[in-house]
Amino acid sequence: MREFDLIESFFTPKQVSESVKVGVGDDAAVLRVSSGYELVVSVDTSVEGIHFLPDINPYDLGHRVLAVNLSDLAAMGAEPLWFTLALTIPKVNVLWLKAFSQGLNALAHQFSIELVGGDTTQGPLSITIQVFGRVPVGAALLRSQAQVGDVICVSGSLGDAYLGLKCAQGQMTLANAADQAYVLDRYYKPFPQVALGRALSKVAHAVIDVSDGLCADLNHVVKASGVGAVVACDQLPLSAAFCGVASGLEAVEMALSGGDDYELCFTLPACALKTLAREFKITVIGEVVEGVDVSYHYDDARVNIDCSQGYIHFSDVDIGGI
Repeated sequence: MREFDLIESFFTPKQVSESVKVGVGDDAAVLRVSSGYELVVSVDTSVEGIHFLPDINPYDLGHRVLAVNLSDLAAMGAEPLWFTLALTIPKVNVLWLKAFSQGLNALAHQFSIELVGGDTTQGPLSITIQVFGRVPVGAALLRSQAQVGDVICVSGSLGDAYLGLKCAQGQMTLANAADQAYVLDRYYKPFPQVALGRALSKVAHAVIDVSDGLCADLNHVVKASGVGAVVACDQLPLSAAFCGVASGLEAVEMALSGGDDYELCFTLPACALKTLAREFKITVIGEVVEGVDVSYHYDDARVNIDCSQGYIHFSDVDIGGI
């Protein structure tokens, strides 16, 4: 199958919205940006064996690679609009491509985001997606605006995807089959919190998506904002499946450093919580304070949390003077 036949068969939309003047099939896309809005852009590369397991179901992979990018748009409070796909594959496998494109397109349809271009090439399996969203002028959420006195919140629950990864790797088996299926789903098919992000754009001061682990990502917020934080570890939102595996400080460290949650961590005034809580599952886990670091407390006592277990890019690579 030639490159353009592959694109035509699996990645050419049957119809496009009015915002796409020129989409898949030309040298570049031509897109209409509405007056009064700013463009939000994010790009992410997923490499086999680094960001996903070699035996992952291609449908789930299609979902996952788009979901992690949509999570970045969610953290900015953006409405998803378009995305591009650069797909490197070792060989043409029609069944694999069909399942991958179905998973990709299903999530794209769910969030009304359109594929408008990209590239295909031969090589080790690698997938790069660039997403485009929009926010009203001046309304983009940042990680650098946390204010002393804000409460710190997270959406959903933490640590489930970490357990899912361990199960997928064969390092762990949960006693309850339903719990095992649940944590595997949390790992393979994260759900980007786009609706929450857009709601937060009206009230939150700082937002970040939890990809590398809450411990690492909250550190990004306090560093960027020039503030400190206090986290009540016994308030972390943990699922029944997670609590069936770990408890106490062991559970705390796993939940804080596991990564791949793709929930949102955000700071905002406490008075804004009531309205949000009616629609979204959110948990207050701490407070923004004066200072420059994050302190963790468990059972009213300060504890040392090892944040080094979160995902670290280039952990084994010498990047020289970069």
